Amino acid sequence: VAHWQDLIRSSPLTRHMELVAWLKSAHGLGHGHANALVAATLAEGRSRLREKN
Repeated sequence: VAHWQDLIRSSPLTRHMELVAWLKSAHGLGHGHANALVAATLAEGRSRLREKN
């Protein structure tokens, strides 16, 4: 999971569905797995922002 999250974080894409589509097309992930990875990674970023404020 950490490998995929690192890829998501390093991607220039920022929108959820763009990232899902990229994981599916470039890395062969299924929709469910790509969606779960993106959701968890983006939620982690939002959580860190709340902690700073």
